[in-house]
Parts: sequence; structure tokens; C-alpha cells
Amino acid sequence: MLSLIVILPFLSALLMTVVYLINTKPNRYHFYTAIGVGTPAISAILSLIVLLELISGSDTIHHKLFEWISIGEFNISLAFMADKLSAIMVSFITVIGTLIHIYAAGYMRDDESYGRFFSYFNLFMGSMLLLVLSDNPIMMFVGWELVGLSSYLLIGFYHNDSSNIKAANKAFILNRVGDFGFIMAISLLFVSLEGSGFTFDSIKANISMIEPEMLSIIGLLLFVGAMGKSAQIPLYVWLPDAMAGPTPVSALIHAATMVTAGVYMVARYSFLYVEIPDIGLFIATIGAASALFAAIIASFQNDIKKILAYSTMSQLGYMFIAVGLGAYSSGIFHVFTHAFFKALLFMGAGAIIIALHHEQNIFKMGSLKKKLPLVYITMFIATLAISGIPPFAGFFSKDAILITAFASGHYIIWAAASFTALLTAFYMFRLIFSVFHSDSHETKELQHLPKSMTLPLVFLAFGSATVGFLGVNEAYGGSSWFTSFLALPDIKLHIPHATEYILGAFNVTLGLLGMWIAYKMFAKDAKDVTVDTLFKSFAVNKFYIDEIYEIFIQKPIIGLSRYIANTLDPKVFDGFINVNVWAYKKSAVVFAKLQNGKVRYYALYILVGVSAISYYMLFKLGVVS
Repeated sequence: MLSLIVILPFLSALLMTVVYLINTKPNRYHFYTAIGVGTPAISAILSLIVLLELISGSDTIHHKLFEWISIGEFNISLAFMADKLSAIMVSFITVIGTLIHIYAAGYMRDDESYGRFFSYFNLFMGSMLLLVLSDNPIMMFVGWELVGLSSYLLIGFYHNDSSNIKAANKAFILNRVGDFGFIMAISLLFVSLEGSGFTFDSIKANISMIEPEMLSIIGLLLFVGAMGKSAQIPLYVWLPDAMAGPTPVSALIHAATMVTAGVYMVARYSFLYVEIPDIGLFIATIGAASALFAAIIASFQNDIKKILAYSTMSQLGYMFIAVGLGAYSSGIFHVFTHAFFKALLFMGAGAIIIALHHEQNIFKMGSLKKKLPLVYITMFIATLAISGIPPFAGFFSKDAILITAFASGHYIIWAAASFTALLTAFYMFRLIFSVFHSDSHETKELQHLPKSMTLPLVFLAFGSATVGFLGVNEAYGGSSWFTSFLALPDIKLHIPHATEYILGAFNVTLGLLGMWIAYKMFAKDAKDVTVDTLFKSFAVNKFYIDEIYEIFIQKPIIGLSRYIANTLDPKVFDGFINVNVWAYKKSAVVFAKLQNGKVRYYALYILVGVSAISYYMLFKLGVVS
């Protein structure tokens, strides 16, 4: 069953690719839809069956497909493992992924490359499922790389536009930087374990064999990989540009696949990170900085998809705060709740974009509340969830993270995360009020939205409103079922219920304050930001980080490459080869004179040689001196 969950999306991607290459004309809509949507749906059903087995008390499920590498005692198999962590992950990846696939069937219906899109889309799903269900780091890395490849193909899907190709290249290259750290960590881990086994179970059992200093290096390098995949400072600049792909791609990347891989990887290696709390604190600090930094930028953007992109980066920062401080279950819980409301927000944004004939500037919208009531209601629910307003899902998961930061004594991280909560509510309701409430700036006739694009929003809105109750803690009358089920090595913190209530009320107050500020500024006459201060200039231009990278990294590398290509290569490397060629040619002239085919010359050479040998022998015998 485990193998089918992973293999079905890959097989469907292969089948659709073959059919598409045979005939690239968009005349097989029902075939591509049936295969493209049907296989993720089957994977979702199988994933839920596996989850129910684990909930009912079954042990970790293992399945070996075949042995891939066998060298002496070193064996790597294509094998899958479904423990409680991976079962939770694959369940929401497949369920939400299926809803996004249904949505994509309507969104991409008229696209001439419909079949190519779904072949890439299912490759993406299969890659993420391989990453999550792998029972060893090698196969996890294979899935990790395939996720990167799939994102490259989907971000650059509209390859006729050079800006889309640039965005795809940017995502691919920056992720390679992170992946270098990941593969170095895996290599060091393998060498340090000295052949004692390389599945996650065996690594966990033998983690004590590794010296603390080496563990710190491995943990840091693993997080470098997570920085790239999960778009944290400084490897985050690819994420906003990834909006170049179709909106369903954005929904899948941000909600259920690529960007959550880094958080999952840290949680998967939780047995390692509990041994190196200093590295964990570094992870939490980067998370807090990324969360606040992204929230500030999002507050000044006008592109609806880029606002949501920076929102994702900010929410991922919360997740890294949690896993960095040892609250792994809280981090995964926020991954879980975030998947519902972020998928809904992106899909709602896509519906607006289609309805407005591909307009993405929120200040060129307005008064859509009555024109798109279903989109408005569902996006409003998702916005309440991401803003941490109870009883919606985001309140419970975000509150658990903020309480962890406060209870562990890391007050700077807590303050940064709390201020980020205020900004989150502000920029998200800025989007809602500008798009749905403010006076209309355009009089375009809205394009009809198919039910395949609207019904998934209802399911996700229900999830955004309810899934938070799975993690309600004792202070609010729950049993922390989600945390208890995962059974990860979480840090144990004790805080009075009264303090939890105060912190919770404070968090809600910040969310309501952000909502009120956004209402006052944008509910009636929404206008784009006026760049009249230095700070606004920096924020609108994303603090010029892209330009800084271009000046200090990109241009020096290009300059060095040109120097190598135009100077070093032709004058040094080619010069060395050319000198050798010249020497061989000159030597050939000399040897040609010696090897002239005349017998008397060869007789002379023999005489000289025999004479030289005779003289040497006489010299050694002492006859001559």
C-alpha cells in the first residue's frame, strides 16, 4: 500500500507525458483530467487508510520495494516507512493536493499545454511523497532533488516569457546552494556512523556514536538545506518570483509540498537536534528573523500572489521557531493547519485573477464582495485563520508556538513572533478589504468561474475553521491529541494556565488590532502605498536584497566566469596545450630526419649504440677510466 501511494503519481506522470508527446494538441481534456486528478485521489484514500491504521494502534509500517545499492555491508533500498509523522504529512499532502488538482482542472482547462501541466503536477506530488515516506536519507534526498526539478518545470511552465525562465532558474540555483549543505550533512552522517546502518531507525539507534562537535556540523548543514527549500533568510529570494507559474502551482508549492519539506526534514531528524540545542536556537532565530522580515515586506506589496508568497515565508518562520526550540509537534501542527488556509488563500486569489482577466494588483480590484460571494466568504475564513483569531485553525497552532517561545525564556524571539502576528493580520486584511470592500477601480465584466474552482474552496474553508481543534491543549479544555499522537521528542515546558490565557488574549488582541488598522486604511478607499519615506522605499523594493545579491554575488560570479572564458582558458589552459602541441610538432621534425628509411643511417645508429654500451661495460669493469 505504501509503495502505491508514491508510485501512482509517478506512473500517471509518465503515462501523461508519453500521450502528450505523441500528440501535443489539447484534445484529450477528459483523459488528462481523469488520470491527473484520479491518481492523487487514490493516493489520498490509501494515505488516510494508513493513518487510520496508525491511529488504531498499529506499529510503524515498513515496505521494501527493491534493493538499489549493495556494496559490502552498505545497502540502500527503495523502501518506505509510515510512522506517525510521515502518516500525518502524506495525509494532508494527498488530500489537499487532490483538491488543488481538482481546482487546476478548471483553472487550466483552456491551456494548450494542459497535458504537460498535469504530467509535471503529478511528478511534483510523487516527488514530495517519496521525500516524506522514504525510510533512509539517500532516498529522501532523491525525493528532495525531484521536488526541486518539478518546481523548476512548473515555475517556468510558461517558458515563452523569459522572465518566467529567469524565475525558474533562480529557484533551481538557490535550492542547489541549500542542497549542497544537505548532501554534505548526509555524507558526514554516513562517515560518522561507520557502516552501522543508514535507515532513519538505525541512525536514531546509533546517534550516540557521533561526537557532539560533528553532530553540530551535521545539524547546521541539514538546516542549510532547509533554508533553501523552505525559503528562509538568506536563501528566500526565489519564493516570490516562483509566482511566475500558474496559480495552482503556487498553491501546491506553498501549502502541501516544497516549502514544507524543510520543516519536515528538521522534525524527521528531531532525534539529532535534541542533542544540539544551540543549533536549534540558531534555527529558531533565523525563523523569527524570516517571519518578521517577510511580514514587513508583505505589508507593502500590491501583487496578490506576492503578498501570499511573503506570507508563506513568514509562516514558515513560525514553524522553524517551533522546531528550533524543540517543540517539533507544534511546528508540524502549524504545517498541518497552514496547509488548509494557505491553499485556500492561493486558490481564492487564483479565482479572483481568472475572474478579473488575470489582474493581480489588489489596488486595481475592489467591491468584489457581492460579485464573488463564495470566494469572499472562504477567503475571509482563511484570513481569520492565518491571523490567529479563535476558534479558527491558525489560532491554536500559532498560539502553541508563541507560548513555547515565551515559556522557554527566549523573549526576543517571542516579541518578534508576536509583532509578526500583528503584521500578519494587518497585511492579510489589507488584502481582503482592498479586494472585496473598497470602492471598485475597474469596471471589467467578471469571467465565469467553474465549480471545479469554487467547490474545493468550501472544503478548505471547513478545514481552516475546524482542524485546529485536533491540537487544543489542556488549558483550553483539550488533550493535545495531535501532539500526543505524533509522540516526537518535544521539549517539556510547564506554564500556568493563567499565563496561557493572558498570552492567548494578547495574541488575539494583536490580531484584532492589525485587522482594525487595515480596516481604517483600506476598507473604503484602498490606495497603493505612497513612497514618501526612506523606510517605505526600502520596504516597497524588498529592502533591495535582490539588487544586493546581484551586485555582490551574481555580477562577481559572471565577471569571474567571463575572465576564465576569455582570458584564463584561452591563454593559460589552451596555451599550455598549444605549447605541448608545438613541442610535439618540432620533435616530429627531428624524429622524421632520424627515421628516414636509409639503411646506412640505421647501421650508424646501431654502431653508436653498441659502442656506447661497450664503453659503459668497460668503464664499470675498470678497464677504462
